Amino acid sequence: MNIRSKIIMGYVFIIICLGIALLIVSGRVNALQKEVEFVSTHDLEVHDLLYALQRNMVDMETGMRGYVITGDPQYLEPYDTANKTWLDNYNRLLQMISSNPSQKESLEQIKPTIQSWIRTAGDHVIQLKNENNQTAINEYFQRNSGKRLMDQLRTQFDSFLATEKQLTNARAEDLAQSNYNLRVVLFILLGTISIFAIIVALILSNSITNTIKQVTKMIRYISSSEGNLTSRIALTSHDEIRELAEATNDMLEDLEKQNWIQTSLTEVATLYQGINDTGSLSNTFISKLATMLGSVYGVVYLREKVGDEARYVKIAGYAANGQDPSAASFRLGEGLVGQCALDQRIFLIDNLPENHVKLTSGLGASAPRSLLVAPILVDGQTEAVIELASLHPFQAQHLTLVDSLQEKFGSAITNVRGRMEVERLLSESQMLAEELQAQSEELQTQSEELQMQQEQLRMTNEFLEEQNHFSEQKALELKKAKDELEEYSHKLETSSQYKSDFLANMSHELRTPLNSIMILSQMLAENSGDLQMSEIVEYSRVVNAAGKDLLALIDDILDLSKVEAGKIEIMTDDFNVTEMPQLMKLMFAPVAEKKGLDFEVIMEPNVPNVILTDGQRLQQILKNLLSNAFKFTEKGSVTMKVALADPARVKELLHRDPEEKVLAISITDTGIGIPIDKQQVIFEAFRQVDGTTNRQYGGTGLGLSICREFTRLLGGSIVVKSELHKGSTFTLYVPNASEEEPGMTGNGRHQGEIAASVEERSIISTQSAVQTIEAAPVESIKPEVEAVEIVHSDAQLFNGKRVLLVDDDARNVFALVTALETKGVTVDVADHGKDALEMLSAQAGYDLILMDIMMPVMDGYEAMQAIRGELHMHDLPIIALTAKAMKSEKEKCLEAGASDYITKPLNMDQLFSLMRVWLTKQVKKH
Repeated sequence: MNIRSKIIMGYVFIIICLGIALLIVSGRVNALQKEVEFVSTHDLEVHDLLYALQRNMVDMETGMRGYVITGDPQYLEPYDTANKTWLDNYNRLLQMISSNPSQKESLEQIKPTIQSWIRTAGDHVIQLKNENNQTAINEYFQRNSGKRLMDQLRTQFDSFLATEKQLTNARAEDLAQSNYNLRVVLFILLGTISIFAIIVALILSNSITNTIKQVTKMIRYISSSEGNLTSRIALTSHDEIRELAEATNDMLEDLEKQNWIQTSLTEVATLYQGINDTGSLSNTFISKLATMLGSVYGVVYLREKVGDEARYVKIAGYAANGQDPSAASFRLGEGLVGQCALDQRIFLIDNLPENHVKLTSGLGASAPRSLLVAPILVDGQTEAVIELASLHPFQAQHLTLVDSLQEKFGSAITNVRGRMEVERLLSESQMLAEELQAQSEELQTQSEELQMQQEQLRMTNEFLEEQNHFSEQKALELKKAKDELEEYSHKLETSSQYKSDFLANMSHELRTPLNSIMILSQMLAENSGDLQMSEIVEYSRVVNAAGKDLLALIDDILDLSKVEAGKIEIMTDDFNVTEMPQLMKLMFAPVAEKKGLDFEVIMEPNVPNVILTDGQRLQQILKNLLSNAFKFTEKGSVTMKVALADPARVKELLHRDPEEKVLAISITDTGIGIPIDKQQVIFEAFRQVDGTTNRQYGGTGLGLSICREFTRLLGGSIVVKSELHKGSTFTLYVPNASEEEPGMTGNGRHQGEIAASVEERSIISTQSAVQTIEAAPVESIKPEVEAVEIVHSDAQLFNGKRVLLVDDDARNVFALVTALETKGVTVDVADHGKDALEMLSAQAGYDLILMDIMMPVMDGYEAMQAIRGELHMHDLPIIALTAKAMKSEKEKCLEAGASDYITKPLNMDQLFSLMRVWLTKQVKKH
């Protein structure tokens, strides 16, 4: 039986004893618990019921007396309640003491007394009170019969309660005695179990300690035999102590092996002392190691550099003299030796074939059965490989010894090689020292010559440094000049691009009014009396308005050219400032009302009534700024404010005395605003916020350039403050010319940074033209008689055809619609490319499209590409109408999808000729 079984058996025996004791104690505790519960529930409830019965009698007596004295029926409530409940309490109490005959008999004697009192005292007196028989009541109380019954009841109650208390005390004494008996039994059981547990523990401990003493005795014997690790512990028991002894024997065996390995390592390490040759070191090592491992054959291969590759060359052997079958050298990875050097791990091969290697002696030859090949490593590199053969298999301790010797033997090889290299270098250094001695004398002579040459080189170096410094300065000057030329070239390219965009837009602005003039004038010239007088007047008005626009545009160009040439003249005179608000309101109020904008002019009271300046130029500047404000504001308001400038701003912008009176006229709108990157460039020549042909707002961009130059000539300045999509504020600072220094001319350029939004030409001419055109809607003009020159075939070709005209200029639309409708053509008008796409998507029954190129929102190029691509209308003829006369404009229109091309101002005969060609093709297709 093992120790675990013994211990478990002892614990089981003790647990069984404890279980029996617990059963005995539990039985006694249950009996005691029942007695306690009987006392705590039965006796207390008996007492409570008795007290309740007594309280019922007291309530009836008190209620009866109170009713008799006061006559108030409320005093009968306790009486009636007690009269109803006393019998229930009595019956419950009688049931509780039914097991005690004497107490039951005493309780049964109380019931007649209660009933007698209720009958003769309680109910009787109440009846008398109800009958108001006070005399009978007085007689009843004089007899005192009710009091005698209540005294008798109290005596019976007290006797019954005293007996119950005696019974309760007797039961309490029984409980105390039972509790004492339980403690005595518990102590006896604990003592008995403790004695049995001690006996079992002594028996188990003796059985265990006796076996341990035997093991301890043997271990002390082994330790006292001066390190004799061959002794072993022998036991006959079959418990855990036997396992302990076997583990101790295994440990002794491991210690014996480790001791042998450490002893062998020490013996081998002592062999290296005093050896300065790798051959001697290898022979000594392999001879000692073969003897220790019981090997009959051994070889050492040392790494040598042979040409460009490393080879492992045989340098020493054990029992390998005479006809040695081993190879002289191996390359890395060649054979087991080369592979061992490459893998850097030990190879152990058992059951060698008999012809692998032979061990010869004077008596004969035999074949080893085991082969061991091990690398010798130094810093991760294989320095040597040893090969051993044995008649018996190599043991694990042999492999451990070889593994431990790898690094030690490798370090010894490295040290010996180092010493050999030191000796070689020492001999070479001695030879070199003699050579250096001879060369030193020669160098002494050369040193003197070098000093002379060094002085000459120093002088040459100083001259070259001066030349180098001069060359660097020249290079910097050339680089600076090159950078300036590149910057100037870039400015020329940018200016050229801006001028090209400006000329393209200017071509459109010039040709647009000219186009309407030519068309309407041609129609008037070809009139043979078919046109009514009202139509002739209307055509004349449109021609007059277009002529005014053309004249205003030419004036702007001439003004700009005069400013650029420095030929403009400033006519200084008194200018009435008080008239300016009324003049501006009169001029721009209709524009504000037409666009649904609020227009307000504010003049502060401290503004002087008259200043000395060029009033015409000042009004031209304000008209241009207000025109911009109304043009780029779709909703909100435009405000013009006239005030005196802040002295700090006067000094900062105009570099004048802050005490001078300078007007600050600010124009604020809630329009589209100006991007920050455009606010520094839009005042420059040929520059606009949007200079491309598809810009949303028209205009030439000349107005702000003229404003800047006029402001400079007046000695003032323009400042802009704007935020995109929130609006802009232009502030014009105008000084009093009387305080100007003499010699002010129109030459020179203002170099300050100013910005503003794009400006259109004067509002006066455009307003009259727009009002004229709006007065006669295009759709209402329908000619009644065709021209007599048109042949019958043209009437059939044009009559009933539907043409979509896409143009944003109302004058051109009016002229073209009028001319086309005289041919019987039905014309629908689109304001821009996007509007045209929507109309074509809604209804596709058009025979031809006349497409203007420069339009807001979507230009003609984009519109034609969308018609051909998105709407897939590849066969619908499109004639491009453009005011741009560039060489590549026709190719650009045809690439965008146009069928043909015509330039403005339009020749109506040429337009009708193109329409005949394309409408004829459409008829042939259908």
